[in-house]
Amino acid sequence: MTTRLSADVGREALARYDAIIDVRSPGEFAEDHLPGAINLPVLNDAERAEVGTLYVQRSKFLARRLGAGLVARNIAHHLEGALADRDGGFQPLVYCWRGGQRSTAMTTVMDQVGWPVTRLDGGYQTWRRQVVARLYEPETAPAPRLVLLDGLTGSGKTAVLSRLAAHGVQSLDLEALAEHRGSLFGGTGVAQPSQKLFETRLLTALDELDPAQPIVVEAESSRIGRLALPPILWSAMKAAPRLVLNAPITARVERVLEDYAALEHDAEARDTALRRLPSHHSRETVEAWRQLSRAGDLRALATALMQDHYDPAYRRAARDDARPDIGEILLSGCGDDDLDRAAAAVAQAVDRL
Repeated sequence: MTTRLSADVGREALARYDAIIDVRSPGEFAEDHLPGAINLPVLNDAERAEVGTLYVQRSKFLARRLGAGLVARNIAHHLEGALADRDGGFQPLVYCWRGGQRSTAMTTVMDQVGWPVTRLDGGYQTWRRQVVARLYEPETAPAPRLVLLDGLTGSGKTAVLSRLAAHGVQSLDLEALAEHRGSLFGGTGVAQPSQKLFETRLLTALDELDPAQPIVVEAESSRIGRLALPPILWSAMKAAPRLVLNAPITARVERVLEDYAALEHDAEARDTALRRLPSHHSRETVEAWRQLSRAGDLRALATALMQDHYDPAYRRAARDDARPDIGEILLSGCGDDDLDRAAAAVAQAVDRL
């Protein structure tokens, strides 16, 4: 048998394989990988560093000999472990960084086993070039047709977004993809992905949607936590029409306390966030907020932050926002029934576009 080569990383092409196997080190895999890939490294991070150091400092021959032994043992481990239950019809796609020695070693063994294996020509870099073309080069792919869901902090935007599928409306949850709620206290307790992995997640999510139909996204700044929105998406967001949710401050406070309940028992995280507030707030004001936090009076803290930090910032930005408003949806509260009604109203507004 002969290992097949393919450079097609389109959604339909990748779906044809029984598994997509990334043989790079765990560190490389964690930074980014093809959608749905599993990590079966032929060299782990320490082994890769050891071989590389030997290659540079002593001898290419010794490095290759060491690497060959490590690769052989690791492939044997995968054959006896993760791949042990695969039958003769197993059809995987295998890739490494550039489609070179590591993926060649794995596909050579798999080919000898008798599996109809395909090696990704150009490796991970082939996938990354597609991501860059689709998200950074406007001539490569059209911008998505977006509708922004906007509103003051705590108005239930994320919760409404999650209800839109039940009404047949497409949505894209950028904060979920970024593992961050996009605000001062936005950390979810999970480390944000790398910029590259965020972009892979974003492109994968977009490919699951119909580009001819509107896609509702929550209004965001150009950054979510430490991650930047790529140009294709940010340009579309800057031109997209807005739907605005409006709820009373008491309801918004309750929503924020529910959404950020994990911070109730993490005074240190609250204090760290408060110390990152913009410098235009006086020291006395910030210290008063920190005292509320230390006292555990989170309802008073949330109310003060909304009135004196979040709401004024939102209104300043709204004054300079040239995007067309296509409606305002009033909520009497932010309970489940209120959010369900708001989702239905969003669906009706989108249907009229």
